Amino acid sequence: MSACAPPRTQQPHPPHSPPPAPHRRFRVAGADLSASVAVFLIALPLSLGIALATGAPLQAGLVAAAVGGLVAGRLGGCPLQVSGPAAGLTVVTADLIHRYGWQATCGITVLAGLAQLGLGCLRVARGALAVSPAVVHGMLAGIGLTIAVAQLHIVLGGSPDSSVLANLLALPAQLADLHPGAVSMSALTLTLLLAWPRIPGRTGRLLRRVPAALVAVAGATATAALTGLALPRADLPSWSSHALAGLPEGPVLGVAAAVLTTTLVCSVQSLLGAVAVDKLLAVRSGPQAHVGRSGLDRELLGQGAANIVSGALGGLPVAGVAVRSSANVNSGAVSRNSTMLHGVFVVIAALLMVPLLEQIPLASLAALVMAVGIQMVSLNHIRTVTRHREVLVYAATTLGVVFLGVLEGVALGVAVAVALALRRLTRTRITHEAKEGVHHVHVRGQLTFLAVPRLSRALHLVPQGAHAVVELDGSFMDHAAYESLQDWQSAHTARGGSAELTGRRSGVRTGDPAPSATCGCRPWTPWRNHQACIAGAPSAPTVPAAHELARGVSSFQRNTAPLVRAELARLAREGQRPSQLFLTCADSRLVTSMITSSGPGDLFVVRNVGNLVPPPGEEHGDDSVAAAIEYAVEVLGVRSITVCGHSGCGAMQALLTADPTGPVTPLKRWLRHGLPSLALMAGERRARPRLAGRGPADAVEQLCLTNVVQQLEHLRAHDAVGRALAAGALELHGMYFHVGEAQVYLLGGTENRHVFEDVGVDGGAAWEERSPV
Repeated sequence: MSACAPPRTQQPHPPHSPPPAPHRRFRVAGADLSASVAVFLIALPLSLGIALATGAPLQAGLVAAAVGGLVAGRLGGCPLQVSGPAAGLTVVTADLIHRYGWQATCGITVLAGLAQLGLGCLRVARGALAVSPAVVHGMLAGIGLTIAVAQLHIVLGGSPDSSVLANLLALPAQLADLHPGAVSMSALTLTLLLAWPRIPGRTGRLLRRVPAALVAVAGATATAALTGLALPRADLPSWSSHALAGLPEGPVLGVAAAVLTTTLVCSVQSLLGAVAVDKLLAVRSGPQAHVGRSGLDRELLGQGAANIVSGALGGLPVAGVAVRSSANVNSGAVSRNSTMLHGVFVVIAALLMVPLLEQIPLASLAALVMAVGIQMVSLNHIRTVTRHREVLVYAATTLGVVFLGVLEGVALGVAVAVALALRRLTRTRITHEAKEGVHHVHVRGQLTFLAVPRLSRALHLVPQGAHAVVELDGSFMDHAAYESLQDWQSAHTARGGSAELTGRRSGVRTGDPAPSATCGCRPWTPWRNHQACIAGAPSAPTVPAAHELARGVSSFQRNTAPLVRAELARLAREGQRPSQLFLTCADSRLVTSMITSSGPGDLFVVRNVGNLVPPPGEEHGDDSVAAAIEYAVEVLGVRSITVCGHSGCGAMQALLTADPTGPVTPLKRWLRHGLPSLALMAGERRARPRLAGRGPADAVEQLCLTNVVQQLEHLRAHDAVGRALAAGALELHGMYFHVGEAQVYLLGGTENRHVFEDVGVDGGAAWEERSPV
């Protein structure tokens, strides 16, 4: 191996690892400090208002806000998500307090936190996102309506009941017995809350830096104090008498259901919030290079730890909060320090600002929480579920949460969603029509075994010897339907007829005409080597290569070109705008469009022997890769670069078996750029990349993995890449494709511990969890 080492002075550190940074004291970025202040100013009134809405001690809201900021902010997997008492938990917590009392509710919060820790250890966080969005939006809407109806009584000067139905029935009497002071302070709060973000001009832009929630509550508090109105105000008991968690008493099944409900709502809201924060970061302009994508399992662990601490200290349940998280991102936060600092500010306020907080009118807090509840019924969500024909699921979940409870409403929504999906799966329309001597059999919907009898009846209406066109307008066909259709087609063509099978979706043809005698493929045949279409053995050595190429071109012109012509015409007019540079090997088995499911204009692809990136200054006359990198980054403005290696790479095999005494060939001159990968593999064992779940099969696979990591280091050395990385406009990713397993692995891990993790059917989600390499 020594003969293959690069002819350079040995570095004091491995070539893939930068020298360790000197120890520095803890520092807070200015963006994090300003963002934490903005979040704190929003969190303070909302925490008190949510505690009021649940019927818990007002201090419990401050405890939850502080713990959410410090514990979930430090341990969670979404650095910029702000956790604390959430409006989505108000109904659940209020019901628990009504049934079990406050201290028992704290104990249930601790148990829910333990359940979240268990779910996080089982790595099931992604499973929570499998719940239909219509169910989630319906749950939030139902909770919002419940909150709004309950707080309306406080706004009018009364007190709410424990159920929505009772609050609705008592509303006429409450309207007849208004409290003018409470109504006026509530109206002032709502007016300021709605008008503050709409102040026009330059003055408005400056004033809007102060959160509307703080302005609304502070304005009502100051007005009440100046006018001397006699109103119920916030009452924060002494910390010396603060109640801590206790053991819940009651039927075991009831307590288990309470824990399950709290766990479900906390987890789903936090995970959806983490995904939303990732989306906000993706479109945010400004510094975001060091903000990694959310790790959902870690986020679940962080939320569980926060709920354990909050419940034990007598705080409300904790979850990720959309309003505060959005403010954190929009304020320019760059690390989890902003979230943690907001928790520190809440602690300071809880200890030093109690006399000031006790001047806040309860009607003002109630109006603030009522506005939040109304906002949870999102018109945008309603339009979305209407467009996807899931209004029934949304309505069932919303009404179930309002009149039955959160857990019951979610269960009802899931049941309706499953029933609707089964109905769509089994609802298939099959029609037969004869036009100008051609018999059309149109299948709309999913073609399963349940529809085979009707399909068979429609196909037998086609006379012998006639020309038939079978249009499949659906996205799924099971084996029974496939066999039935194939048998009919074989029998029909054997009797002198002709059959054309087409697939139509939104008017775009997706199927091929009926196969000829020389082709073994069918319209529903999955991708395979094109030689499967040649009669005889798969290798078909008697067919000249030029004829194979001509046949492929002819198939493209006949079948594929009509489908892509409009898109290619658009790309020809607008020019290419790829989002990624994909650098991979020239191996013929590596089909980039297949493994990335990409189309024209998506990827800027560079292929060479061994997917190598020559370091700057070592190209020696071959600047093709460097030119492609510079063009992609500076001209095309790609947002990510992926280096993709693969199993059984011939270039890596040649590196391992190279004879240093043989003649210098063009291949050897090119492969010298892979010598640093060879040196890295021969170096420190703990730094060698590995595959998730197993080690490399042999030295070739180890070198293939190591080469991906090394070429990423070479990429960083290029000036264009370095500038883009420093500006936060570019990400680097590593990928490994195992040809024999048809399995893609994505590079993750830490700076000195690289792990290629497999990607299953949830590939997009898996990619989102990986931080840029």
